[in-house]
Amino acid sequence: MPDLHLMKCVSCHGQVLPLTKDEITSLLPQVGTWNLVEERGELRLQRRVKTSGFRGAIKLANQIAEIAEQEDHHPSMLVEYGWLTITWWTHAIGGLHKNDFIMAAKTDQLIENLR
Repeated sequence: MPDLHLMKCVSCHGQVLPLTKDEITSLLPQVGTWNLVEERGELRLQRRVKTSGFRGAIKLANQIAEIAEQEDHHPSMLVEYGWLTITWWTHAIGGLHKNDFIMAAKTDQLIENLR
C-alpha cells in the first residue's frame, strides 16, 4: 500500500460506512502523531501543534486549508495563540473514513516541511 500522504481522497457520501475499529487500528500507526478522540459519539483524528504565535497558527491553518481544498476534504481547526488544533473526520458518515487518515498524513508532511 502506498504511503497515505501520497494517496488522493475519494468522494464520500452518506451511504458509505465509517471505518471499523480493526480498520482504524491498522491505519493509526501510519499517523502516529494523531490522537483518536470521540466527540458527540463520533470517532475523530486530532492533533494539537505548537506554532510561533498567533500568526504562525493562522499561517499553518491557511496551508492546511489549501490542501483541504485540493482534496475536497475539510477539517475542523481551532486557532489559538501559539497553537493549532486540527480535527479530521467525515461529517457525511459521522465517523472516520480512509480520507481522514490520508489528510492527517498530508497534514503531517506539511508540518514536517515547515520545521
